[in-house]
Amino acid sequence: MTGIVNRTLLAVAGAVLLAAGVVLLTAVPPLKGRAEPLLTAADRRRYLHAEGWAWWVLIAALVVCLLLALWWLLAQLKRARLRTVAVDTGDGAYALLRGRALSDAVAAEAGALDGVAGCRAVLRGRRGSPALRVAVELEPHAVPADTLAGLAGPVLTHARASANLPGLPAEARFKVTSHRARRVS
Repeated sequence: MTGIVNRTLLAVAGAVLLAAGVVLLTAVPPLKGRAEPLLTAADRRRYLHAEGWAWWVLIAALVVCLLLALWWLLAQLKRARLRTVAVDTGDGAYALLRGRALSDAVAAEAGALDGVAGCRAVLRGRRGSPALRVAVELEPHAVPADTLAGLAGPVLTHARASANLPGLPAEARFKVTSHRARRVS
């Protein structure tokens, strides 16, 4: 959800800044009250009288800023999940395992642990060295240390073995399910 809001605000801010730039460069009459450019020829000569290269430096700096802004925009659109994991088959070749399949298997296995109400797992990183982020929702009676031991032990060991990975770093975040208090009569 935060990513959608971030992209929307970025698009709106970009459109506003682009419109403001066009208005200032064309000097629309409602803005200045008369049809004059932002910098007249006399102003340009006064500011940059013999320095013809200064305009080129200014244009190059603006192009660099534009390229950095486009790079940031593309970084915002990039997917956060790892699509595939390279699995060593043992004969020098690699097979590709879908990242969603591995993360769903980890989430299902962790969701079956005692005291876990729900679990989500996301695979991040690179194909050869993935990392796992697990969000575990605990039931009110669950012991977090036992759940963490079950997650770090059999669940991650099984994931490493099934994907033939030497290491699978994982980050676990726990949240306790809210529950209503029981009425005593």
